[in-house]
Amino acid sequence: MVESIPKMNYLFTIYILLAFGSTSLLAQTTISGELTDSQNQPIVGANIFLKGTYEGATTDTVGFYRLNTRLNGPQTLVFSYLGYETQEQPIELNGQSILRNATMKVSINRIEEVVITAGAFEASDEKKSIILKPMDIVTTAGATADIAGTINTLPGTQVVGESGRLFVRGGNDFESRTYIDGLQVNNEYQSSLPNVPSRHRFSPFMFSGTIFSTGGYSAEYGQALSSALVLNTKNEFLQNRTDIGLMSVGLDAAHTQVWEASSLAVKAEYTNLAPYQGLVKQDFDWVKAPENFLGVLAYRTNVGKHGRLKVYGTGSTSDLILNQSNINTGEVDRIDLKNRYWYINSNYKGLIKGQWTVFGGFSFTSNKDIILPNTQQLTDKQSSLHLKAMVTNEVHQSLSLKMGTEYIYNQNQFRFNPETSEEYISTLRGHLPTFFAEADIIISDKLLTRVGVRAEHSSLQEQYTIAPRLSLALGLNNGSQVSAAYGQFYQSPQFEWLRDHKNLNSEEAQHYIVNYQYVNKHQTFRIEAFHKEYSSLVKFQGPENQQTISNQGEGYARGVELFWRDQKTIKNVDYWISYSFLDTERDYLDFPQLATPKFFSKHHASIVYKHFISSLRSQIGWSYLFASGRAYHNPNLPGFNRQRTPAYHNFSVNLSFLWKSNVIVHASASNVFGFDQTYGYEYSSQPDDQGIYTGRPIKPGADRFLFLGIFITLTKENILNQLRNL
Repeated sequence: MVESIPKMNYLFTIYILLAFGSTSLLAQTTISGELTDSQNQPIVGANIFLKGTYEGATTDTVGFYRLNTRLNGPQTLVFSYLGYETQEQPIELNGQSILRNATMKVSINRIEEVVITAGAFEASDEKKSIILKPMDIVTTAGATADIAGTINTLPGTQVVGESGRLFVRGGNDFESRTYIDGLQVNNEYQSSLPNVPSRHRFSPFMFSGTIFSTGGYSAEYGQALSSALVLNTKNEFLQNRTDIGLMSVGLDAAHTQVWEASSLAVKAEYTNLAPYQGLVKQDFDWVKAPENFLGVLAYRTNVGKHGRLKVYGTGSTSDLILNQSNINTGEVDRIDLKNRYWYINSNYKGLIKGQWTVFGGFSFTSNKDIILPNTQQLTDKQSSLHLKAMVTNEVHQSLSLKMGTEYIYNQNQFRFNPETSEEYISTLRGHLPTFFAEADIIISDKLLTRVGVRAEHSSLQEQYTIAPRLSLALGLNNGSQVSAAYGQFYQSPQFEWLRDHKNLNSEEAQHYIVNYQYVNKHQTFRIEAFHKEYSSLVKFQGPENQQTISNQGEGYARGVELFWRDQKTIKNVDYWISYSFLDTERDYLDFPQLATPKFFSKHHASIVYKHFISSLRSQIGWSYLFASGRAYHNPNLPGFNRQRTPAYHNFSVNLSFLWKSNVIVHASASNVFGFDQTYGYEYSSQPDDQGIYTGRPIKPGADRFLFLGIFITLTKENILNQLRNL
């Protein structure tokens, strides 16, 4: 969808380059191998580290690990996983690659390959499942290397094309929150105008793992009624390199510098859609095509032998001007949007006496939107600070403990300068101190439980909340298991409602989840059922011109979801299939009764296919997304939200070709068959002289989007053929 492209491509270059990039480094030792149990089954998410240091790795879905270190001489390699006996092996580091496989034994009274899976799709998290690697995000056709775009191919999500954001299990996009290294991110999507979609701001290749939880998630995370997207940044960068990208929508350059105990990566990018829109017809009336400048910095350094300090920052400035027809006046509104954004995240993680893992960090977000509709001006500035400290420890063979505290400060300043009245200014400041604790308890060799609690105090609402969390996992035979989760969740209302109604309480949701999952070396099957109850939602009451706002809103969401991923049946092929059934209704905001919100479909399905052709030095892929019609309200007909849009279809393809050892050519096309896509309908607020409300469909700015890019990587050897690792 072409209107989303300016938010898309500013991250694209580093994705493709890193996809084929080399990970070799002179004077560096690579230790790799497979970790299995006594039944020769892979152990997923185990810790492998050098004793007395912070050099480590985790095993993937097939039990494989790779550890890169610059240490030399005799060391001790440790294999550790909850429920198994810790294993130590002496090892000599001399700059040569080392292969070390290991078999771990189940501890007495310890759990046997049982993990909490209810509500979670994760990568690189010790006790979860369903790997979604950065490469999965980059190579998914139609997702255009967007984190949210790829996650929208998983069960529990919905395609809301006019937004481009995550909508999960009956919740709107505001109810899904993003965290980087456990620290809060605000305004994680680039700013946009109504019915013009935005994208996630962050590059998947800056992260080693992506944790997507559709409900029942850890007590460590709060202020999200529907889902948590947790991104864990890379521990280090391994090679000096310079990357250059020439794209149909702009250009970028990046450089990575590696030292003995630290590394620094920087990137600058410029995108401008004007040339592309000059060649491809647009249905939107752009006065100034979206233009964006971006800068990124990531610094890593070891602190002694037991800790690592990370700093990550990004800043961007974007501008666009669009003429939009006003359905109420019949006139054209000229809307100028300027966005200024920056985010910084710094954290330290280390070991105390080899037992306690300590974490401390902060994040700060600043986002400023300046909107100029015609001759008016609206300024919306949001700032947030997040401080966090946490400790974790396996205090006993049958018990691991996590506990911490955090403080969140939010500030919102809203200014509106209308033509005919006085300037309106609203400033909100909120403090949210929090305590959380969570324990994993092994009840038997087949049963694991996780118990947690989160306590918060909101200064804006003068409200204390206590949210319990509980999960269970029961291991069955042949690698299968059943899991269940329950959780209570709170979230402060959006600033636009709190500005004039500070007496509002937090909105609430309760999650009930049960699933079955089977995993073997290259295949995953899961089926999950859920029920969600909403309460204390923001609700308008009274006549339209004298509305009051309260917490009288309510709702529910329930459904069943299926997921199948297969990397085994067809050689060099990876594919997954997902399906979601959703029944949801709400009575909130201006709804007159319980009704299905306009941003959800009852049926949602996707197929993602990737084929790796080494002989042709290329990778091809395609994806198909389907969604049944979404609800909308036609004021010319009786009832509320009873109408349905046409079904949604999208078939997309992509191709990556290794032209030279250090040059990649990438091409992609979305909605290649040109399916007509109608996201909904909007109507005038008042009827015309014949008593008819004027309506029009909400559609994308173009039927399809075509992309072409050439990506060059410069290193000492200029040899970056890693196609076999895709």
